[in-house]
Amino acid sequence: MREVIEKPVPYYEQAYRVIKQMIFEGKLKPGERIAEAKLAKELGVSKSPLREAIRVLEKEGLVTIDSRVMVYKPTIKDVEEIYFCRMALESFATGLTTRSASAEELGKIEDVLQKTEVAIQQAIDPDPIIELNERFHELIIQYTRNNRLRKQLYDLKGLIYYFRILNFEGEKRAEDILEQHRQIFHHIKHRNDEQAAKAMVEHLQLDLDHLVEILSERND
Repeated sequence: MREVIEKPVPYYEQAYRVIKQMIFEGKLKPGERIAEAKLAKELGVSKSPLREAIRVLEKEGLVTIDSRVMVYKPTIKDVEEIYFCRMALESFATGLTTRSASAEELGKIEDVLQKTEVAIQQAIDPDPIIELNERFHELIIQYTRNNRLRKQLYDLKGLIYYFRILNFEGEKRAEDILEQHRQIFHHIKHRNDEQAAKAMVEHLQLDLDHLVEILSERND
């Protein structure tokens, strides 16, 4: 038997994951300046891997670098642009998956919906619900078997997840989103690609409307 030596995770990658989680959890707030020396000391790494981590986060859109390093602060224009991209790409993906997904793959999407319902009923922690929300969309994209389409959406993944967290703010949001996902899946399961794509657009438009409302209230 050939032994495989596991490579340690590079420091920059560890720093990247920690900083990203700090942004998602609000420990690093939108528009906040990132003091590199202070953060490097807190994370127990040198400035070099920290700066490499920040470059990756900049590429994902979660930090901005001008004269200073700042946590990304979402604007209504940003949200609208990203959601218009999502509507175009994910509605097309939904139509493709409706036509091509196997019965087993449809079962996996349905399983995500069932797990989401259980997570909402338990209502202990919003993180699993948000992750299941993401998984629902990921499976639809994955089952298109279109790698270029997947790459287009992957490039937006960091900001999409960031907006997804914001999108769960508000009473009964998890239940509303689950019901919209069920409507999308109903059309997918019945192989109605036009209605499935339309339901996805309607779902994302409702998300967009909700996010615009949240950001408008924060800016007032």
